[in-house]
Amino acid sequence: MTNRTADAFLFFRAWLSAPLRVASVIPSGRALSSLMTAEISAKTGTVIELGPGTGVFTKALLHRGVAEENLVLIEYGADFATQLSLRFPTARIIEMDAAKLRKLPLQGSAPVGAVVSGLPLLSMPMRKVHAILEGAFSHLRHDGVFYQFTYGPRCPIARPLLDRLGLKARYISCTLANIPPAAVYRISRRRPRRAFEPAHQDLLFDGQKNPS
Repeated sequence: MTNRTADAFLFFRAWLSAPLRVASVIPSGRALSSLMTAEISAKTGTVIELGPGTGVFTKALLHRGVAEENLVLIEYGADFATQLSLRFPTARIIEMDAAKLRKLPLQGSAPVGAVVSGLPLLSMPMRKVHAILEGAFSHLRHDGVFYQFTYGPRCPIARPLLDRLGLKARYISCTLANIPPAAVYRISRRRPRRAFEPAHQDLLFDGQKNPS
């Protein structure tokens, strides 16, 4: 059995046991991996990956120049975590619920510049999504970015939740080459508005301009 076939089997087995936690029956493809990591490089610093699964995005991050020791992989599934520890021995692999990310003490040589999320946010209650985002941005440096993909037609993070956390979502692109097709969004902090500045407009997830 090849690694790719073994990964597909492991992913499918995980999906059968927890379909709401594992959004797809197969790992993400190369096109989506490339899109998710397009803005990341060696200069990004530490990268936290949420729900890395079999490590498809992890490999793409390494190809972008991120040092393996600068990767923090947060994985809830024990089988996935075991595989990741074998494939990426110098990365920091933590078996835990991403909703508890805020409590995680991170000690690294480089600040956290990006969070790459493979989590199925659409299947999660808003309270949990809130905890995940709050935890992620508690570790991200001021200009850090949270990358999220979705199989849905809109950003998987509701606008009221973005408002509550002082965040904005920007659509990056989509790929039809993935199964199923997926879109990627860039979540970042809103720039503080000065008193004399007009209301700033941000291009949000529905393709319309709305005030941040």
